[in-house]
Amino acid sequence: MNLTSLITDNIAEILIKIIEFTQARQKILTHNIVNHHNPGFIPKELGVDEFSDLLHDAIDEYICTQRLVLCDTENIKFGISGSFEVKPIPDEISKKLLDENRDEYIEHQINKLWENSLNQKFAAELLKQKQEILSSYY
Repeated sequence: MNLTSLITDNIAEILIKIIEFTQARQKILTHNIVNHHNPGFIPKELGVDEFSDLLHDAIDEYICTQRLVLCDTENIKFGISGSFEVKPIPDEISKKLLDENRDEYIEHQINKLWENSLNQKFAAELLKQKQEILSSYY
């Protein structure tokens, strides 16, 4: 589904970015679980704090200037027509867990998936409510 077609304002754009980010993160975390038995496997993660800081800065800018500015970071790049790309990075904490205790590693990845899923559902529900409000006006 092309989520960028749902953008009607800056709030919707931020919610869509959160949904897209959590979808990408879900793929990475699932990959971490599926491939943990492969020799030499290095778990990856997306820059969650980097993404959070980026959104925080964009919202601050919006409050001050009434325009949403999403700036590229080292691992997150914004393209034309609302697209963006996130680059996975090695997850050193997960790698240490994988080396020391596979059960704890799997539990750690599952906990990340739960947290990610909650963030995705929250953003999707807010977007759905926003779209329902907008459609009731038309």
